[in-house]
Amino acid sequence: MIAINNLTFEIGSRALYDEANWHIKPGDKVGLIGANGTGKSTLLKLIVGDYAPTSGSISMAKDLKIGYLNQDLLSYHSDKSILHVAMEAFARQNQLHAEIEILLQKLETDYSDDILNKLSDRQMEFEALDGYNIEFRAHEILAGLGFSEDEQQRPLATFSGGWRMRVMLARILLQTPDILLLDEPTNHLDLPSIKWLETYLQGFEGAIVIVSHDRYFLDRIINKTVESRKGKLNLYAGNYTFYLEEKSLREEIQGNQFKNQQAKIKQEEKLIERFRAKASKAKMVQSRIKALDKMEKIDDVDDDNPVVNFSFKFSKPSGRHVVTIEHLSKSYPNLEILDDTDALIEKGDKIALIGANGKGKSTLLRIVADADDEFEGTSLKGHNVSQTFFAQHQLEALHLENSLIQELQAFAPKHTETELRSILGCFLFTGDDVFKKIKVLSGGEKSRVALAKALTADANFLVLDEPTNHLDMASVNILIQALQQYEGTLIVVSHDRYFLDNVANKIWFIEDKEIKEYPGTYEEYEIWNSKRDLKSEPKKEKKPKAEPKKEKPAPTDDVKQTIQKKNRELNVLEQLMNTQEAEVKALELELANEDIYSDAVKLQEYTRNYNSAKATFEKTQAQWEELAEEIMGLES
Repeated sequence: MIAINNLTFEIGSRALYDEANWHIKPGDKVGLIGANGTGKSTLLKLIVGDYAPTSGSISMAKDLKIGYLNQDLLSYHSDKSILHVAMEAFARQNQLHAEIEILLQKLETDYSDDILNKLSDRQMEFEALDGYNIEFRAHEILAGLGFSEDEQQRPLATFSGGWRMRVMLARILLQTPDILLLDEPTNHLDLPSIKWLETYLQGFEGAIVIVSHDRYFLDRIINKTVESRKGKLNLYAGNYTFYLEEKSLREEIQGNQFKNQQAKIKQEEKLIERFRAKASKAKMVQSRIKALDKMEKIDDVDDDNPVVNFSFKFSKPSGRHVVTIEHLSKSYPNLEILDDTDALIEKGDKIALIGANGKGKSTLLRIVADADDEFEGTSLKGHNVSQTFFAQHQLEALHLENSLIQELQAFAPKHTETELRSILGCFLFTGDDVFKKIKVLSGGEKSRVALAKALTADANFLVLDEPTNHLDMASVNILIQALQQYEGTLIVVSHDRYFLDNVANKIWFIEDKEIKEYPGTYEEYEIWNSKRDLKSEPKKEKKPKAEPKKEKPAPTDDVKQTIQKKNRELNVLEQLMNTQEAEVKALELELANEDIYSDAVKLQEYTRNYNSAKATFEKTQAQWEELAEEIMGLES
C-alpha cells in the first residue's frame, strides 16, 4: 500500500530520520508512537507530500485515497453550516446533484431526448454513488462526534477551534479513504465522542495510522505499533500494551548482550595488556587488537522511563472537609447546568470529573476553584485549605522575561534547584533548556511550564483542568507518579482514561443537573455504568399474537417456470461470484507480498487489477441481490 524505503529527512544539520524503513499494508491499523520531537507528525507530512525526503523514497499507488487529519486544519474557514462543510466530502455527488437540478429546470421548457438522456445518466450515477443517503451519513457522523441537530445547521465560523476540528474529522471520515492518517484525533474530543470514534475505527475497512498519546484509544484500535526513535522506525506486531511488553523483553536481551560483550572486551584488553611487551606474542596481540576494532559494538539500553525524584511539599495539612457544596444552582441563557445540588470533597480525595462537553464540567471546576462566583448556593473551602488551579488560561500568569528555572524558583522557594530542574526534566525541559526565556516558548511548552509550576506550589488542594494536554506518554507517566505520591486532595478534568484510572479514587459526573459520585476507580466506574445502561434500556414489548395467516393461492404454471428460470440464472451468478471473490482475495494476498508493494511499478499494476476485480465482483453481487429479491417477490 505504502512503502517507505531508506528514508532520510534532515532539518538543518539534524537527521530526523536516517535510512528508516516501513511498509504499510492493506488493513493495517498502526499506532505511530515516540517521544515529542522524534518526527511522528513530520512523517505523516512526508507521506502526503507536504515535505520531500532528503533521500530515500515513499512509494504508493497513484489512485490511493488518503484521509489526513492534522492540526493545520484548524485554519479552515467557512461561513456555511457544518453539515454543508462535512458534505463537501462528497465532491462528485455534489457536482451531480447540481447538474441534475439544472437539467430539471431545463426540462420545464425543453423536452428533447438530449436533456432526458443527460438527466437519466446523471440520476443513475448519482444513485450508484449512494447520493440519496449522503446527507443521512453526514448527520450520523456529526451526531457521533457530539453535534446536535440544531448545531449541524450553524455556520462553521461560529464554533471554537476544537469543535471545528471535529467537523474536519467528520469530513475526512465521510470520504471513506483507503488509508486514514490521524494526528492526535482525540485532542478535541470528550469521552463519549472518543468512544464513538473508537467504535467507528474498529469497523473501518481501510488502513489506519494514528499518532496519539492516548494509550487506551490505541489499545482498542491498533494491531501494530511503530516506534519512531533515534531516526529509525521500529515495528512491533501488536497494540500499545504488547509494545510495552515486547520492548521490555527486547531491552532485557539487549542489556544482557551489552553486559556480556563488555565483559568479553575487558577480558581481551587484559590479555592484550599482559602480553603486549612480549615479542613472541606480538602477532597474537595484533590479531586480537584488530578483532576488537572490528567488533560490532552493542549499545547499552537507554532509559526512556525516568522516575519522579522530587516530593510535594505543603506547609500545613487541610481539615477533613476540603470543599462543601450546598444547594448549588448554575445556569446560562437557555441552558441550565446545575439545580439545587450538594457535594463534598474530603481530605485525601482524588476526584475525576468526567462527562460530555457542554454538560458543565469546566463550569463546576471553576466554581470549586473560586474562579466563578455567579451561581446560587454555596461552595465553601474548609479549614487550612490552600489551593492551586491549573487551566490553559494560567499561561497568562507566566512571567515572560523569566527563564524557566527563575519562574519556578520565584514560585516555589522551598524546593532546591536540583528538585526544580528534575521536575522541569520530567516535562521535557533538560540541560540548558531551563535557562530559556518563557517568551520564546511555544504554546504547548508554556502549558508544560505552567503545569510544572502548579505541581511545585505550597498547596494541599490541586484543581487541574486537562493537565495531560501537550504531554507525551512518558510525561503523562511522570505526572501519574507525581500525583500518586501527592498526599493532598485533588480534582481533575481529563479525557485521558489511562491517566484517570491511575490517579482517581472517586468519580464525579453531572446527571439530571445534579453532581453524582461513584466511589471507585475509572475502570470500576465504566463497568458499573455499562451495567446501568443495560438495565435502563427499555424492555421490548411482547408482540401480540398474529392472526392466522390466510393460505396463499398456489402459483400458476407460468409463474413456476419463470421462478425456475430465474433460479438457474441465480445459480450461475452465484458460481460467478465465488470465482470473482476468490480472484479478489488472491490479489489481496499478492498486494501483501513484499516483492510487490516495495516495487512502485508493480504496486501500481496490482492495485489497478485489484480495484478492477473488486468492482466487477461488487457489480455481480448487486445483480445477484436484485435477482434474489425478484424471485422472493414471485414466490410470495
